[in-house]
Amino acid sequence: MHCSVVEYSGCKEGYPCGYCASAQGKVSMGMWAHSMTVQDYQDLIDRGWRRSGKYVYKPIMNQTCCPQYTIRCQPLHFQPSKSHKKVLKKMLKFLAKGDSSKVAGDEEPMDSHREDAVACSFVLKNESDISQSELKPLSVEETERVETEDNNEEEEMKKEVTVKKVESEPPQTCVDKDSAGSSERSDSAKLVHTTPKPGKGADLSKPPCRKAKDIRKERKLHKLLQNQTHTLEGTPSQVEPQVLLSQNSKSKANQPKSIEDFIFVSLPDDATHQLEVRLVPVSFEDPQFNSSFSQSATLFAKYQMAIHKDTPSECGESEFTRFLCDSPLEAENPPSGPDCGYGSFHQQYWLDGKIIAVGVIDILPYCVSSVYLYYDPDYTFLSLGVYSALREIAFTRQLYEKASELCYYYMGFYIHSCPKMRYKGQYRPSDLLCPETYVWVPIEQCLPTLEHSKYCRFNQDLKAVDEGCIKELGRVRVLHKRIVMPYSMYKKRRKGPSDEASIQQYASLVGQTCSERMLLFRS
Repeated sequence: MHCSVVEYSGCKEGYPCGYCASAQGKVSMGMWAHSMTVQDYQDLIDRGWRRSGKYVYKPIMNQTCCPQYTIRCQPLHFQPSKSHKKVLKKMLKFLAKGDSSKVAGDEEPMDSHREDAVACSFVLKNESDISQSELKPLSVEETERVETEDNNEEEEMKKEVTVKKVESEPPQTCVDKDSAGSSERSDSAKLVHTTPKPGKGADLSKPPCRKAKDIRKERKLHKLLQNQTHTLEGTPSQVEPQVLLSQNSKSKANQPKSIEDFIFVSLPDDATHQLEVRLVPVSFEDPQFNSSFSQSATLFAKYQMAIHKDTPSECGESEFTRFLCDSPLEAENPPSGPDCGYGSFHQQYWLDGKIIAVGVIDILPYCVSSVYLYYDPDYTFLSLGVYSALREIAFTRQLYEKASELCYYYMGFYIHSCPKMRYKGQYRPSDLLCPETYVWVPIEQCLPTLEHSKYCRFNQDLKAVDEGCIKELGRVRVLHKRIVMPYSMYKKRRKGPSDEASIQQYASLVGQTCSERMLLFRS
């Protein structure tokens, strides 16, 4: 059985922000994940956490200079916008004819589609120095003996108290398009719909607005069908099939094109270029990952120096490895999961035999989580940040066909206080995570409040609280001297000053469920 082992490092404040250029504005909590299950990481990002390499961090939203709200897109409902279609068509035109002309206004944000991943250089300078031997728990028998000992003591001291096990509710699957938006992933990830006030965004209780052109087409079609019904001779049974055929063919022709219609279209035999997208597990034991490592690392350095102005020493192979290849996630391949399994992957974009972009993603039980993107600056005209995001949305829909619980696409953080980072809100429908109650709220309902304050509680139910908050500190699992024990037992064995305040802080941030599953390393 895989088990998450984390080392809580507490608050990090006063370090540079890549969004507002503040020299000391960022504030976050962090921990080193020496290993982590995909379910634990799923639950953590549903509480506002995010990883950069093996470092997992959570911005302190009401203190940091640029609040970062977790954003997720709903791929099952997603329809590409005009600008998205323009990017897809531009790629097709380039592949088919080699056209590399740049259209005015097509520039994309500096960060393409991904965040700066919490000041990479800051994280790398503060690596954990715990030896691997200390992180390996002893035998299961020893752990069970300690936990039994603790339970016996608890029963003697508090015979009248019944300790309830905290169990996470099984996730509801996304059955269809109507239920996908409101399906719950866990107690800490519920979707809230509230009716906005007049002038405060779209009213989701009403049907979406329709274009006048579509309404005119529908009226014309209705009139045409009426004329056919009156002029055609024969019984109703003879007329209806013809009418239905007309309706079906017309409605099919009027359906908007999906991402797949652009991505999987057949290129002509004499196409100028060939594009291949390969999904490669992030593992040095994987032959594809190993054979492409050098080319991938070189591309990363080229991107970082050109786009983020890094020096060569800041983006070498060791930095690339720690930032984008070292992942705490343990690969899992359950029968009910996607064919590729869960874990960390590099989605490589090969153009005519060379890598021009790499999307770093985590495939988790309920989502595809975007980590980072780097690409060849020579191909900026292809808007690879937008293109890769659309490919990842299509990929999520593909995974959903096999694993029906996997139906969301997490795009990292939405930062409304930084105008260049607002573009993530253009992938609709999407939701933002409430930083206080950890429920999902449609972005349309969040934007009006964000215009007035950079930090907002999105859940408008003032009585609502964090349902996943810590309720029993004694049940937090601790790894101490290679023995797994509940905090209540560790507290009795520990020598020296109390660290209860730190444990309480950690447990309140990760929530009761994760605190009981993950092992918190204590020296």
